Amino acid sequence: MKLSEIAEKTGASFSGEDLEIFALNSLKNANKAELSYCDGEKNAKFISSSNAGAILVSSNLTSFVPNGMSALVCDNPHLAFAILSKDFAKPLFCEPKPSNISPDATIMPNVYIGSNVSVGDGSIIMAGVFLGDNVKIGKNCIVHPNVVIYNDCVVGDECHLLANCVIGSDGFGYAHTKTGEHVKIYHNGNVVLGDFVEVGACTTIDRSVFESTIIANYTKIDNLVQIGHNCELGHGCLIVSQTGLAGSTVLGRNVVMGGQSGSAGHVKIGDFAQIAARGGVGKDLTAGKKYAGAYPIMPLDEFFKIQAKILRFFRKN
Repeated sequence: MKLSEIAEKTGASFSGEDLEIFALNSLKNANKAELSYCDGEKNAKFISSSNAGAILVSSNLTSFVPNGMSALVCDNPHLAFAILSKDFAKPLFCEPKPSNISPDATIMPNVYIGSNVSVGDGSIIMAGVFLGDNVKIGKNCIVHPNVVIYNDCVVGDECHLLANCVIGSDGFGYAHTKTGEHVKIYHNGNVVLGDFVEVGACTTIDRSVFESTIIANYTKIDNLVQIGHNCELGHGCLIVSQTGLAGSTVLGRNVVMGGQSGSAGHVKIGDFAQIAARGGVGKDLTAGKKYAGAYPIMPLDEFFKIQAKILRFFRKN
């Protein structure tokens, strides 16, 4: 799509060469044939180092746009990006290509296998599983009934995916109009599971917008867990049932999230931190500490001190 078409579609204005844009991408990874966006001053510092050919920006950020990058100026870059994401979304089905299924793999009846799928030695794919185009599954995995693995997702070796879990669904991302309509952001990334990962029954792991939602080696995820788009879970994390991680949450190695705990988006939890059941994480957390099941989240020793003071107060009164 040419920049002139993009400008017309989004209500943006631009001047200069009418480039043809082939994809949308992040500021970090975009190239000269791709369009990116910046929706606030927090990320404006990344514009000058981007290789994007063009960028959607508001008028107050045009001074950050370097020479050689075309600026499409609009009131709401985030909304403009959402509108365009549908036009640049990957197709639901690819051109048919042969798949590479190991002769040592077991494929039960009623499994859907898309184009260019790879399944490694010793893996077992049970009845009712959906494997989208370009899915890669490593060695000695067990994929239980009715699991859905959407296009382009990668599963490492020795993984267990329990019944009805969904890997690579679209993230819950929307931009909003002035009159209250919600415009869907289409997600073109994927999910990458490392080796020895377990994903519980009815758990959902959303694909990223551009890159990968990452679950590192040896992480174990319980049933009924929601992991949002662009999250990164480090080596050996334990995520207990009914936990919810909002988009772009980053967990260090061996983080424990207790049942019904959750995080706000764009927070980082340090290595070996432990969040008790129902703990609500709204800010970055220090590595190695235990945190109470409370909101706002607080270190467990502070929580106990507060509880002790409350008890002493009531006993005196």
